[in-house]
Parts: sequence; structure tokens; C-alpha cells
Amino acid sequence: MATLMPEKTSSHVLVDRYTDVVGPSNEMLGPVANGGRIEYITVPGCWGAMITPSLRSGHEVTLPVRVEGAKVGDAVALHIEKIEQLSAATSSGTSAPWDGRYISDPFIAGICPTCRDAGRHFLYPDTYVDGIGESSIRCKACHSEVIPFHMVEGYTMAFDDERTVGVTVTKDRAAEIAHDGKRWMGIHEHAHQHPVVTLAKADLVGTMTRCRLSAGNLGSIPSIDIPSSHNCGDFGSFLLGAEHEFALTEEELEQRTDVHMDVDSVREGSILIVPSKVDGAGIYAGDVHAMIGDGELAVHSTDVAARIVVRVEVIKGLKLDGPMLLPPVEDLPFLLRPFTADEVLRGKTLAEQNFTILEGPVLPMQFLGSGPFINAASDNAVHRASSLLEMTVDEVRNRATISGALEIGRLPGLVQLNLMAPKKKIEKLGILHLVEMQYGIPAGW
Repeated sequence: MATLMPEKTSSHVLVDRYTDVVGPSNEMLGPVANGGRIEYITVPGCWGAMITPSLRSGHEVTLPVRVEGAKVGDAVALHIEKIEQLSAATSSGTSAPWDGRYISDPFIAGICPTCRDAGRHFLYPDTYVDGIGESSIRCKACHSEVIPFHMVEGYTMAFDDERTVGVTVTKDRAAEIAHDGKRWMGIHEHAHQHPVVTLAKADLVGTMTRCRLSAGNLGSIPSIDIPSSHNCGDFGSFLLGAEHEFALTEEELEQRTDVHMDVDSVREGSILIVPSKVDGAGIYAGDVHAMIGDGELAVHSTDVAARIVVRVEVIKGLKLDGPMLLPPVEDLPFLLRPFTADEVLRGKTLAEQNFTILEGPVLPMQFLGSGPFINAASDNAVHRASSLLEMTVDEVRNRATISGALEIGRLPGLVQLNLMAPKKKIEKLGILHLVEMQYGIPAGW
């Protein structure tokens, strides 16, 4: 009888292989040592997958990595040490589903209607590129046009060599980029997606913007298989009662990890704390944006290939439903910035004048919540904070109103709930060292 050799733990794991569905069925790479680093070579997120109907998700993400020592009921802190853009150009824009080319959800279940009518295999059709434009993506079996999305109004954007600014280009330049799309976008050879610049869109020309890299997908796999773009409460709600193979019940959707966030503060210098809902946690990455505004009003932003380096740290016994984020201090809302020693002194004086004693040191915390719409996402974040901090829902709401903020990460339903939390409660969670690492030891208390 053969003896299985134990897996060799590494302090550094490189990931350059990809998937569309995340969950227990994934091959997990690694394991990476607790305290080790994972280096991801990611491929563009939304639009590339959206025009590649063989992919069963609106995103193509990396395979997950097992973290040594992470068990169900623990959490993993991801210290984001590096995000480096690899794409020289990209394309994006607003979208509309193409009727007749999908089942229930165009992000997940693309079909070839011609093959269906002919009685051939029609779900998740393999495709090839012939030319440029929306008509260029064709079914390998019958050569019909099959992309399940129309880019209603879009743009092609080129970046400077330093990847500090982007400018939207003319129709002629967009066509030139489209003819060599994989090179311009830096799409890895192991990826399956077609380059979105193939569409050669140029409805917005000469618009300049700043680059600010952030990871739209980063974190742990759910305990049930979910298309990677739907590992969140808003897009995930589209799976409820769907007619395709990834249909979920409301109870099953609770197994998500909410790490499809599209939050611009999930960037270099942030600490992201995610749940471990399977042994090993399964940390994956993808959907990096060159820039993204709060709310992501167009539903899609500037997807780019990137190199991401994260250092992992297991937090034993911290049971989370969804992520917590410790962004760089400059990303914090005004009311959430750590108090200075002078402010604390004035607060103590005012408290004494009013026969009150300050509750003690407080530090910034950010809880992410999701749901089918913004109010549901807000309620989700509030209840997560209430449970973890052992506060009433009303106390969380009051604290977030006078010493925090509710930020919209993404429409229709992903929010960042910010509040100042007492140091003693953060310490009880086992993450005080992370919070103080990010924001310093409270002064003047």
C-alpha cells in the first residue's frame, strides 16, 4: 500500500493558474507557512470573463492557496505588501445582457443559441477571436456570435510607463490595441479569457485619470462552490432560485466569504482579515483595478493584470462571517482617524467638567457587509459588528454615526461600516496587534 507523502510547507508560494469557480472543489496550492508570503500573478477581472462564455463567472481569479494552521472558525490576516500593474492598456464600460445568449444570469451561464437550436451542446461554448469588435467572439462549433454582454458605452484606456495615469484613446488607437490585445493587457498564458480590448470601444476619448491599484477579489474561498464574481451578498443574490447549476438557497448563500468587494482601500498597505470557512482557508486573488471610484457606478471599472504579494497571519479562534479591513490611515473617514494626544486631553477635560469618565482608548475598525441592496448590506455589516464587538445593534449604529461612517463600496450592495471601537474589545478579538500596527498605540489616554 502506497504511503502518501506530507505536503511541503513553503514560506513563499507563487500562483499563476486560474479558475472561475471558488469553493471546496478547487485544487488548493501550497500550503504556505503561517507568516509566509503568497505572490499572485493575476489576470483582468470582469470584462474579459464576460466576453468568454466558456467561463462560468464574471471573473477569472487565481487558484487558492492553503494556509498552514488555518482551521474552520479561524481568520487569516492578509498584509498587502505589493500590488504592481502589469497591463499597458485596458477597456471597460457600462453593460447590458444580450437576450437569448444566457440562462438566468449572463455572468455565469452563457450559451450559443445557434447550437441549441441545432440540438448540439450549447452551454459554456468554446469560442475564438476573429477580428475586432463585439462580433469578433465566435462559437468554435458553429462560428456564430455568442458574447452574452453588449458594452453599451465604453472606452479603451492606455497607461503611462510608470502606471500613474491613464488616458482614454481614439477609435483608431483602440483598434490598434485591439489587434494585439493579450500583449497590451499582459494576460498570462495560463488564463482562458479573451482580452476585453478586442472590443475596440472608444465612446469616451481624451479623459485622464489617476491610477490607484486595488484588488476587487482577495480573500478566502467559501464553503460551497460559488462563481467567483458572486462570492458576495449582492451578486450572490442572483443565484437564489436560478435555473443554472450554481443555484443556491438563502441558507447556502450564507456560506459565502464576501471577498468580492471592489473596495478601493483593499490596496498596498492595507490589512485585510478574512474568515476561514474551510480548513486551510484557501486564499485567492484577482479582479485588480487600475482605479475605481466608490460605488463603482458603471458596474465595471478598469480591469488590469497585476502582481500581488500578501503576507499571511493566522488569527486563531476569530470566527468571522465576512471580511474586516484595516486600510491605510489616509483612507479613513475624517471621524475615524485616531485621536491625537491633544484631542484626548481636551476630551478628558470636557468629561471631567461634565462629571464623566472617558471609556478608555478607542481605535478604528472597518467591517464589510453585503446584500442585494445597500440597506440590506448596511444591516449585514451592522449585525456583524454587533456580534463581534458584543454591542447592541443600536450601539453600533450610534457609534458609527458620531465616530465613524458608512461608505458605499459597490452598488447594488457592498458597504464599509466604520466605527471607533474600545481597545479592550479589539484585544478580546485577538487583533489588537494588527490595529496598533496600522494606526499606532493610542496616545494620551
